[in-house]
Amino acid sequence: MNDVVVVGAGPVGLLLAAELRLVGVDVTVIERAAARSPHSKALTLHPRSLEVLAMRGLAEPFVREGTPVPTGHYGGLPVRLDFSVLDTRFPYTLVLPQLRTEQLLEERLRALGGEIRRRHRALEVRQDADGAEVDVAGPDGTYTLRAAWVVGCDGAGSAVRTSAGIDFPGTGTTATGFLGDVVLDAPPSAPSVDNEYGGFLIVPLADGHHRIAGSTRESLTIPADRPLTFEELRGYVRQVAGTDFGMRAPRWLSRFGNAARQAARYRDGRVLLAGDAAHMHMPMGGQGLNVGLQDAFNLGWKLAAVCQGRAPDGLLDTYHAERHPVGAALLENTQAQTVLGATHTPDAQALRSVFGRLLAAHPAVNRQFAGELSALDVAYPADGAADRLTGTRAPDLGLDGAPEPSLYPLLADGRFVLLRLGADGDTGREPGDALAAAGAIAGSPDRIRAVTARPTTTHDGWAGRRTVLVRPDGHVAWDAAPSTT
Repeated sequence: MNDVVVVGAGPVGLLLAAELRLVGVDVTVIERAAARSPHSKALTLHPRSLEVLAMRGLAEPFVREGTPVPTGHYGGLPVRLDFSVLDTRFPYTLVLPQLRTEQLLEERLRALGGEIRRRHRALEVRQDADGAEVDVAGPDGTYTLRAAWVVGCDGAGSAVRTSAGIDFPGTGTTATGFLGDVVLDAPPSAPSVDNEYGGFLIVPLADGHHRIAGSTRESLTIPADRPLTFEELRGYVRQVAGTDFGMRAPRWLSRFGNAARQAARYRDGRVLLAGDAAHMHMPMGGQGLNVGLQDAFNLGWKLAAVCQGRAPDGLLDTYHAERHPVGAALLENTQAQTVLGATHTPDAQALRSVFGRLLAAHPAVNRQFAGELSALDVAYPADGAADRLTGTRAPDLGLDGAPEPSLYPLLADGRFVLLRLGADGDTGREPGDALAAAGAIAGSPDRIRAVTARPTTTHDGWAGRRTVLVRPDGHVAWDAAPSTT
């Protein structure tokens, strides 16, 4: 019997499977497609996703191949969000097609001994007290996989979610946009064009193509399942910009809709959901892939601990408790951006103008939205005093005297890190219950890496900290009250 069956070999399923294999969990990935799609729905990795990769020593090839852009957009507004002010080693959006992201993640999974079965489609999931079964249609016929746990990473039309009877409430598609990967002989200098006729973003791709994505008054009313033609795309762009920028050589044309739905629960017994199987929305701000990767990173260490008997299965309830609110916030901000970016009326133009002035005139507001879209502001609820770090994201704290120069490389093997911090060689007074608390949370002493070091960088809320336990996903699991001496 498998420990885990992951349904779906997109970026979310690949990262989750790699996290499980990192600590020796037996996992099988099944994927209905015969080969990876050459068309990349997503193009960007946000700062928190790059931090996630950095915690496993994986960020370098992504950064090397991608194009950093120090800004992001909110609803396609010309006033950009400033990522350069964010407290991270990756203060930018990284433009990297989803195709390459998946290739790099698959290389990681295969290096860890993971198995991917392509052309294998999940038909039905059943569960009992001891495990779950997945009926699978493969090239050689139908068979059944039994596992302790099944995770649906199989997209918005998730067979796992449907089969498990998990509700997917929300709103259906009422507006659609267009997308095209084309060559532009005379691309514009600005990344967006917007007026009363419509609006679109233009993103240069590494191979000489550009992606154009947006909407017009006319395009909004066309069903999402109606194929987009090249002449339609040219017409939309000319209507808004007065030119087609020398558009030619279309490689991919598609439409997308504004349906917004979220799974009622991310866990149902031995079935779990992550990524688009758990939440779908208008692709505003390039957040979907990123939030999915962060779902997988939150779930991975918890599911591994349960599989290996280091934690009770109640730990998996915290996955829903922590990530469902993040998904709800994702739907809220993408719906708000849809009103700003895909409503082409005089009223909407006025709203865009007012909102753009707000972002330009108030850096704190700009920073707040940049923090939300980048996911650096995600924190999980925790009991305790207000001055505690528990539940917050740990920055890549610089460390003197540690085996690595900063915190994130210390997390590469997927263990908890117990930081004993001090200044000038004095690590302060460690509370007597620090190791006991760490052991209770981590489930096993061998899953804790204790490090004594002096901080070499400053971060909000970290001054005076002496003992901090960092989870494998880079959030603070436990910390002592700050020192007042």
